[in-house]
Amino acid sequence: MKFWKNWRLREHFGTITRHRKLVRQYCFRVGLYRQGLLHDLSKYSPVEFLVGARYFQGDRSPNNAEREAKGYSSAWLHHKGRNKHHFEYWIDYTLKPGQILGGMKMPTPYVVEMFLDRIAACRVYQKDAYTQASPWLYHKKSRQYHVMEEESFQLLERLLKMLAVRGEAETFRYVRKILREDKRKRFAAFCRRNFGKP
Repeated sequence: MKFWKNWRLREHFGTITRHRKLVRQYCFRVGLYRQGLLHDLSKYSPVEFLVGARYFQGDRSPNNAEREAKGYSSAWLHHKGRNKHHFEYWIDYTLKPGQILGGMKMPTPYVVEMFLDRIAACRVYQKDAYTQASPWLYHKKSRQYHVMEEESFQLLERLLKMLAVRGEAETFRYVRKILREDKRKRFAAFCRRNFGKP
């Protein structure tokens, strides 16, 4: 139990658990039950958890502190390769002339999970300073550096702006609608691939 007496371990565990709880609640509200249950489980693995506890500060991601100290974040490299709601997971070699790496189109449910992840992260780190515009304002600071496929990027921005202007209730209604439409499209595509034209 001496191990657990380290305040950074306790605080980091509490922070990632609060974050997961919020994302799970949001995912359940829009119908992404499986993603809500599985969200960010890799954060409890030793390679992510121990590094996160070591660099824990409470008001920002420990990955940034690790990056500042070492020049890279081993926890982030592990995390982004295992969690499809991060656009970095979808970066690959492209076939476009003059471009080596690019963002691949993200499935809609993962763009939605990324959107919900950003709301939860802002709520956890900003605490009482959080507003419905916080995720959009945070996104604006780094949006020019995002390597994302255009359609996925536009959907993320549309959701963040909608949240900032219209609030959670209306935005989540819209999210449920686009997820239903996406499910219908994927089912129709599955039928065409496997059974020919309907």
